[in-house]
Amino acid sequence: MSKLTRLEQELRAGRLSRRDFLQAATVLGFGAVAPTILSRPTFAAPNKGGKFTAGIGHGSTTDSLDPGTYENDFTIGTSFARFNFLTEIDANDELIGELAESWEASPDAKVWTFKLRSGIEFHNGQTMTAQDVVNSFNHHRGEESTSAAKPIVAPISDITTDGDNVVIFTLEDGNADFPFLVSDYHIPIIPTKDGALDWASGIGTGPYVMQSYEPGVRMTFTRNPNYWKEGRAHFDETEMIVIADVAARTNALNTGEIDLMDRCDIKTLHLLQRNQNVVVEEISGNGHYTIPMRTKLAPFDDNNIRMALKFALDREALLETVLSGHGAVGNDHPIGRGQRYFASELEQRTYDPDQAKYYLKQAGLDTIEVDLSTSDAAFAGAVDAAQLYKEHAAAAGITINVRREPADGYWSDVWNNDNRGWCFSYWGGRPTEDWMFATAYAEGAEWNESDWSNARFNELMTMARSELDEAKRREMYVEMQTICSNDCGSVVPLFNNYIHATTTKVAHEENMSSNWANDGHRYFERWWFA
Repeated sequence: MSKLTRLEQELRAGRLSRRDFLQAATVLGFGAVAPTILSRPTFAAPNKGGKFTAGIGHGSTTDSLDPGTYENDFTIGTSFARFNFLTEIDANDELIGELAESWEASPDAKVWTFKLRSGIEFHNGQTMTAQDVVNSFNHHRGEESTSAAKPIVAPISDITTDGDNVVIFTLEDGNADFPFLVSDYHIPIIPTKDGALDWASGIGTGPYVMQSYEPGVRMTFTRNPNYWKEGRAHFDETEMIVIADVAARTNALNTGEIDLMDRCDIKTLHLLQRNQNVVVEEISGNGHYTIPMRTKLAPFDDNNIRMALKFALDREALLETVLSGHGAVGNDHPIGRGQRYFASELEQRTYDPDQAKYYLKQAGLDTIEVDLSTSDAAFAGAVDAAQLYKEHAAAAGITINVRREPADGYWSDVWNNDNRGWCFSYWGGRPTEDWMFATAYAEGAEWNESDWSNARFNELMTMARSELDEAKRREMYVEMQTICSNDCGSVVPLFNNYIHATTTKVAHEENMSSNWANDGHRYFERWWFA
């Protein structure tokens, strides 16, 4: 395959823009023929048919069909395969209606009225109504709820209907971001059976119908023959397989066993790119790595210790060694550079062993020894990152004992509980600042992985959510990022680019969503075979 043919193939598949194609062709010496190629139709109509198989790096045998429990790329992907939501982040990262045709807010953003599309059917033929929306949201509400979406729905004081196609949400306080929140993958619209939400059946209104399910292992689907979206759901069959080992996942792609692999190994990326039957794709987003400390456990209950550990890590070295530059350094808060209220004025924390020693002394110590649990289940290279951290911290008198944990059970036995005081984690990020903070940093949130609480932070989160003045809102979010950076229990060292690879027969539109990995995890719905 010539280099020009490869470029043209990527143009036709939507992996290369017309401008990037022209620039690349010119650099390679094909500038004279490039305009002729560009004069042809850029995209052929998507083809229908075939079986698409995705190899996913993160799943667990403790996975459940209950959408309130979804917490990894396997469960998130299966959610978007089977379900629809009130709103959607499209391939251009714009918020659009999905099951909601339109919405409007009261002047104080406390009351939101959503008009639903009419005639939408669940996989079992039952027509979706406004009451199904109410029941789907109520599944995550209430004192007894353990849903990961509970922080998102907690501000809802009431949900009512006006006929079969209108749902009215009343919030405790105004929230300008509410239409974004209802796109969350935990809150699909699911039918009701015998008075209860029928989540165990896997039935939704989405592009594919579940055929089989092995928790954390495999799920298979067939195309929904009555799918309501035009130009979507092109594959006849789809399959998702959990392949936790990145080498095994890479081999499966190279041999054609799978059509997509996520979370490519940076260290072997150059080898994967040599395969002319494979295309590696990369996009910047809000994904980031964290190293959360349980702040209710000693010694991490002392913020001096937390600060010492934050200064004891060389982030730039980690970026180059673990990600080979495919990302950006973090500043101990979860808000990415592309988000509206990113605190660009906040001084970037850098490696400073002397500062780390200073904070140790503030804690009354000269040295300290701590355990750090890690596994490549957290992200490819997490074990190497822990070893580098150990080396960096030694210069500050900090001894880090690296505990390599088994990949199987890492998310149930190590992460987000008191079995280990300090470990590695990763986040796909969230489309809005409030969403990210409410999910992982608010007091009492199910996924507050460092069990952190700060009264001023929590106060600001409530105030910022209902503030409609953009300048004032930005000031609040900048202060929240500052508090988080200087007090929270998570070291946030890196923002990672999303990198996946597909076979060359896979095609998609020119843009891909960056709100989460794998085209916002909507690859089953949006992609096709060229």
